[in-house]
Amino acid sequence: MSPAPQLAAARAPAAGGGPEPAGHPHGVRATARIRAAHNGRVTTLPQLHSDGPFHLRRVRSDSSAARVGIIGAMSAPLGGDRLTLDITVEDRAELEVTTAAATLALRGPTTHAATYDVRLTAGEHAQLRWLPQPLISAAGSNLRQTYTVELAATARLLLREEQLLGRADEEPGHLVSRILVHRAGHPLLDQHTAYGPPEPGWDGPAVLGGHRAVGQLLVVDPRLDVPRNPVLLGEGTKDGCAVLAPLAGGPALLATAAAPTSATLRALLDEAQTHARALAP
Repeated sequence: MSPAPQLAAARAPAAGGGPEPAGHPHGVRATARIRAAHNGRVTTLPQLHSDGPFHLRRVRSDSSAARVGIIGAMSAPLGGDRLTLDITVEDRAELEVTTAAATLALRGPTTHAATYDVRLTAGEHAQLRWLPQPLISAAGSNLRQTYTVELAATARLLLREEQLLGRADEEPGHLVSRILVHRAGHPLLDQHTAYGPPEPGWDGPAVLGGHRAVGQLLVVDPRLDVPRNPVLLGEGTKDGCAVLAPLAGGPALLATAAAPTSATLRALLDEAQTHARALAP
């Protein structure tokens, strides 16, 4: 999570986190949990458990859906950290989760990889929107990020992920990311990406072609009128491009984008989201 300035140099042990894993004596171990439920009228938040760098805060909503913002309480993730965010949206509940600022992966006191696991579960007729600010892979960092998503057959999901490889005028760290999605107990998506040294060819013309901003937008919605062919966005420009493609395992669309800047990446993902919205009346 983005560091709070007054806490950037202090890394207290995770509350209730227990002993640190062997080989990572300086790493923070934390699990934050959000549970959303529907009471017959609106979505409530019976569980909102902050831990370690995750400070969870209710955000005012103008609809029956619930909104939660995640605020960084310390510098994280650093090398050796073990961070987990567990989000459950029960039947008919609607939840949107955002972050207050970008997540900055930094070099830590150990060269071991930090792990950041996001677990998302949505029940029948539930809706979950995961819309964080970008993840920045700073020079010298080493992060493995995993999304594990379990969806009921009638659940709706909007998952948006933006990754910036390095800050201004610096090389990126090592970033490995996986998105694993099951819908109604069946595999829908298993995507694995790896950027930065020592990965071979990660910056070559067949992968990023010199771009430093990458992102994905996943839309799963039983109402989708899924097109047969993919849609190419940003074609013919030097400012990046995106592909919006249907997934074979269900009513779902995946956009994958690469761009030179975060602003261009966001514009491409916004365009992809507009296309997807038009297909779900």
